[in-house]
Amino acid sequence: MPIGPARMPIMDHLGELRRRITIIVVAVIVGALVVYMATPTLIEMMIDQIRSAMRGGDLYVFSALGGFTIRFKVSLFFSVIVCSPIIIWQIMAFFLPALKPNERKWVVPTVGAMVALFFLGMIFCYFIIQPAAFGWLLDQTFEFAQSMADAEDYLNIYMLLEIGFGLAFQLPLVIFYLSIFHLVPYRTFRSQWRTVYVALMVLSAVVTPDASPITMVLMFAVLIALYEAALAVARYIIIARDGKAALKWGREDYEQRDLDRL
Repeated sequence: MPIGPARMPIMDHLGELRRRITIIVVAVIVGALVVYMATPTLIEMMIDQIRSAMRGGDLYVFSALGGFTIRFKVSLFFSVIVCSPIIIWQIMAFFLPALKPNERKWVVPTVGAMVALFFLGMIFCYFIIQPAAFGWLLDQTFEFAQSMADAEDYLNIYMLLEIGFGLAFQLPLVIFYLSIFHLVPYRTFRSQWRTVYVALMVLSAVVTPDASPITMVLMFAVLIALYEAALAVARYIIIARDGKAALKWGREDYEQRDLDRL
């Protein structure tokens, strides 16, 4: 995929952005059309992890258009998953011209890591979060009433959880690059850990659509683990590349180092 020049008129940048958005939209629509016929099987796979929590195991549709709407949403959901490498690459390629030559070498590994982390987050959600979240939520109903499993409602929550965890698992890359490019000094992340932990707690509440404390606590624990892992890797790379003193560098110090090496 060709990369545009770093300096272009604003209208050319907007044209480049429109072109890449068009590629993403077309890819997702084509993928959704292909996946649509397989949606009954995919829905069965989706509810397999939460069937025990449902106690009945059957989903119900309460409108004539409900079945079509659900199948379209599910096909769109899986199309986004399948097309995620294309989506991520198009986003990265748009910003690539703004990077320095020595920073561009990170792009391909970054795209691979983003895709891997996205799928890892969804897999974690599927096996760990979905049973726990739906189990807790439905237990609140079964204490006093029977629950009719509205297919659209259940699958909407399911898909939002999957997307939320897939995106949340991108956190290590954000922290990693902010640190190694010294956009935020490593020392700042370490000294402000209490603030970061509170921010991660708020993020956990925002990206979990089910308002379940079980989901929020699990999300928070995962984000803390990913945050600490990203900082550990960033620390190792910074010390190996620039020395221990670089842990307190800001962006100006990092750019000055590049000038000194010229």
